[in-house]
Amino acid sequence: MFFRSRVDAFFVHFIWITIFIIALASFFPLFIEGATELPVILILTSTFFIVTGFILWCTFSVKYVFYQDYLLVKGGPFKSKIRYTNITKVSPTRDIFTGYRILSSRDAIEIFYTTAALGSVKISPNDKEEFITELKKRCPHAQIQI
Repeated sequence: MFFRSRVDAFFVHFIWITIFIIALASFFPLFIEGATELPVILILTSTFFIVTGFILWCTFSVKYVFYQDYLLVKGGPFKSKIRYTNITKVSPTRDIFTGYRILSSRDAIEIFYTTAALGSVKISPNDKEEFITELKKRCPHAQIQI
């Protein structure tokens, strides 16, 4: 079973502000120095598009997939395989700026598991109720506080 991440307006605005700041940082030297040399313009433009593309890829390609033995949490190049036997607790969270997170919404859940480097992962499935129902089937031993 496969779930996409919920994307809320706050997160979209946050990403657009971030891209605007990156654009200012990338193209500000062109206005200060008045550089019109092609290599300088190409380097700054390509840097902007590479960084922006990476941010958009990580943000809008987030998905959560239930496999036979584990839950795959993937966003851009970042992914985690969480074995169902390692999941200890699931709880709601609105704290999306700290910890390990692969999400794009403030309406999130935090999955605690024993093999996590930071103890947990924060995710935001689009259909949270169906996601929790599926997780309960696969992890009957976990404390689910939702």
